[in-house]
Amino acid sequence: MTRPSTNARRARTVRCAIYTRKSSEEGLEQEFNSLQAQREACEAFIESQRQEGWVCLPAGYDDGGFSGATMNRPALQQLLADIAAGRVDIVVVYKIDRLTRALADFAKIVEILDAKGASFVSVTQQFNTTTSMGVRRDKAALSSGCEAHPAIRSSRKQPEQAWRRRNV
Repeated sequence: MTRPSTNARRARTVRCAIYTRKSSEEGLEQEFNSLQAQREACEAFIESQRQEGWVCLPAGYDDGGFSGATMNRPALQQLLADIAAGRVDIVVVYKIDRLTRALADFAKIVEILDAKGASFVSVTQQFNTTTSMGVRRDKAALSSGCEAHPAIRSSRKQPEQAWRRRNV
């Protein structure tokens, strides 16, 4: 009996879309802004999963100047359309509240993801629906994870501040 070579197994390509959001337009004109900082962190996370077949889609889903309290955001709507069309396998965000701050809206997004067999990952929080264990645990944690609170709001500027410390 012969075993298939591990080299013979081909890694499945996992198409990752990065979604970024900033509530206000303040600072978006800067050389390096919050949206870019979020994207950089997400790209690094995707790169760390390259052995699993993860690749970063080139399209940017960036909503600068839009509140997370509504789903009426151009880049979010385009992302949801691309998920529905089967072009996205995983949505990667810096933090859950970048995608939405409303639990009901998050539930709608998860329904869209589930319908297409897609997943969601937050790179700075332990939230990852790419595994069945992650789905069960993370759906249970949603009741406290989406709603904005002072700890989440105060930590939003961390990626931009870290970049400034490295590059000043």
